[in-house]
Amino acid sequence: MRGFKTGLLAAAATVILGTGVAQADITIAVAGPMTGQNASFGEQMSKGAAMAVKDINAKGGLMGQKLVLKVGDDACDPKQAVAVANQFANEGVVFVVGHFCSGSSIPASAVYNEEGILQISPASTNPKLTEQGFGVVFRTCGRDDQQGVIAADYIKDHYADKKIAILHDKSAYGEGLAKETQAALNAANIKEVMFDAITVGEKDYSALVTKMKNEGVQIVYLGGYYTEAGLIVRQAKDQGLNIVLMSGDATVASEFGSIAGPAGDGTLFTFSPDPRKSPEAAPVVKAFEGEGYNPEGYTLYTYGSIQAWAQAATTANSTKAADVAKALHAGQFETVLGKIGFDAKGDVSAPGYVVYQWMGGKYDYVNN
Repeated sequence: MRGFKTGLLAAAATVILGTGVAQADITIAVAGPMTGQNASFGEQMSKGAAMAVKDINAKGGLMGQKLVLKVGDDACDPKQAVAVANQFANEGVVFVVGHFCSGSSIPASAVYNEEGILQISPASTNPKLTEQGFGVVFRTCGRDDQQGVIAADYIKDHYADKKIAILHDKSAYGEGLAKETQAALNAANIKEVMFDAITVGEKDYSALVTKMKNEGVQIVYLGGYYTEAGLIVRQAKDQGLNIVLMSGDATVASEFGSIAGPAGDGTLFTFSPDPRKSPEAAPVVKAFEGEGYNPEGYTLYTYGSIQAWAQAATTANSTKAADVAKALHAGQFETVLGKIGFDAKGDVSAPGYVVYQWMGGKYDYVNN
């Protein structure tokens, strides 16, 4: 995964990210898929978290204390996520930025709520995460019931007369997003010709491609991750089925371009506005690029989550979850994502989703 080294995890988990060798005073953590097929997202998160902690410590730390960062690998597995959450509780972690997959964040959030650990996910979009009534759970990304509407609106405006298939990978994220998109399309009197589930980790989608051929499918909406998206669009092209594929924010990784190859050109996806384009993020982007790393996807969303938590903790003069949560609900925070705040549920008050397009192995805002 793009130079991702196991040593990064060990180093990030043990080193005090700052000057000097004094014992760290405040322990925080980042959790996500550091291994497995979604490990590129774990890399984005760990890179963003490490840089944020480094920058905070370089400016004197938090309330005069240094931060130490621990890294938890849930591999996007719910049981492993709960184990990671319990481990963090045993290690005295006061704040977790994570998890990535909604299917991990939701069960882990119950542990954090019980143990008094504040959680901010930069990536989990399933509405249930912030609908549980926990006062210590937040996110800096949007929700699927927002994302699905944006996708459906785009399809309605550009492909309403095309035969549409809606697919999902059975995950909390993928199925939830597919159903939100389906509901928005159906409300606009657009009915799909297929609604089907795929299996994560499958390599051969020829039977699915044949079924889509038989149905005359022209556009596919996939609730799922970049690996399956890349394989489906490539295998469809190889079998002579020219489809437009649209997906969600789990397609925002350069690995999609590597998997799909030229067949990925024209693939659409929804994601929050790219913070790399904002002036607030310019110095941090430059620092990442100076290290030879492109802070794509969720890198800056992780960095911004830690910024918001640190500013709220400073306001509260406390790292206790209830105190910081109160400050997060009440304040506005200057981050690489711009100025953000949070509503009563813990959802971010920031610009919603935009549509991107893959071309030539890269992605940018769609032109139309």
